[in-house]
Amino acid sequence: MSAKLSVIFYIVLCLEIGIVLTLLPWIPQGFLGLSDWGNNYFLLYAARKTGFYGLQSVVASGWVRGAVTGLGILNLGMAFWEIFHFRQTLNALRGNTAPPVGSQKNATPPAKANHLPDHRRRDDPANNAGR
Repeated sequence: MSAKLSVIFYIVLCLEIGIVLTLLPWIPQGFLGLSDWGNNYFLLYAARKTGFYGLQSVVASGWVRGAVTGLGILNLGMAFWEIFHFRQTLNALRGNTAPPVGSQKNATPPAKANHLPDHRRRDDPANNAGR
């Protein structure tokens, strides 16, 4: 149950962050009581503290707004991917890495990998006994 709730909370968090980051830079001043993206108290405070008074114009530029919107769209994409792969994520959190039953019909079992090298080691005394 905790794995299911974790995935659901992660999906909700990604959706909320995605919606806010996608829409907030483009909301006009005064809409729903919000100030303009490039004209808020924290931005002015940061500009005064750092001495970089061009910070407000940089943040208000279309490039930065587009980058923030891109991050929001990325978060929305992550949320929708998690929604469509909900069971796979649950299985991974629970430690079940096997694919769901019935997903691989007539599949052959995976071959075991041989991780041993095919060459002889030079520093092995058993290999150098005949020399």
